[in-house]
Amino acid sequence: MRNRYLIMLSAVICISLSNPVLGQDAYVKRFRPLADSLGQVYGIPANFILSVAVIESGRGKSRNVRLLKNHFGIAGKNNLYRTKKIRTRYKQYKTDTASYVDFCKLVTRRAFYQKLKGNEDVRLWIEAMSKTRYSEKPLLWKKNILSALRQLE
Repeated sequence: MRNRYLIMLSAVICISLSNPVLGQDAYVKRFRPLADSLGQVYGIPANFILSVAVIESGRGKSRNVRLLKNHFGIAGKNNLYRTKKIRTRYKQYKTDTASYVDFCKLVTRRAFYQKLKGNEDVRLWIEAMSKTRYSEKPLLWKKNILSALRQLE
């Protein structure tokens, strides 16, 4: 009986860890209201914000999120070396919200922003962002963001 319980428990843990959609659903549920509100403020589709966040943050499980509250892989200053002796090039935020706001501000500084502002076609935003050197591997980045978007829709 005990062995059966341990096997079942192990199976449940393995399934939950191997299913990225479960993690994504929890992440999206937590940050959807923030993305919706920032989308309204900045004229950026919430699903674009969330798709990028899901991939860049590893569904909220990445080291950058845990240590820096950085959901978008934005480079900048941090005090991680001073506090934990960890070197990283990524920016540190006081809150998750600050990371989301900074990403939206970064998008507003891109050349395509004025042309797309208010446009709800997320694929246009992804295409435009992939051409801005936001990522070091734009084709792979675009593929991953589109995959996350399909799961959101």
